[in-house]
Order: sequence, then structure tokens, then C-alpha cells
Amino acid sequence: AIGKRLDFLMQELNREANTLASKSVSSEITAIAVDMKLLIEQMREQVQNIE
Repeated sequence: AIGKRLDFLMQELNREANTLASKSVSSEITAIAVDMKLLIEQMREQVQNIE
């Protein structure tokens, strides 16, 4: 239950990071968004261990 909810939140965070990267005109912001996506994916892997 909680794991599925957290996984959903990680998906939403990933979508937001994608939006940030695609709408950014700054290469620095785009790089930060890519870093965010990597961290979100790492969090998502951890969340999948929660039941």
C-alpha cells in the first residue's frame, strides 16, 4: 500500500523533472533536471523494496 503510493509519487516527480528539462532554456537547469531524474530513479528503486 505505502510502497505503491510512494512509487506513484516517484513517477510524478520524474514527470515533473522531464517537464522541467524540456521547457528549460538554460543548459544549467537542464543538467540539474537530468541529475534529478537520476536521483528520482534511485529513490524509486529503494521504494520498490517497501511493501
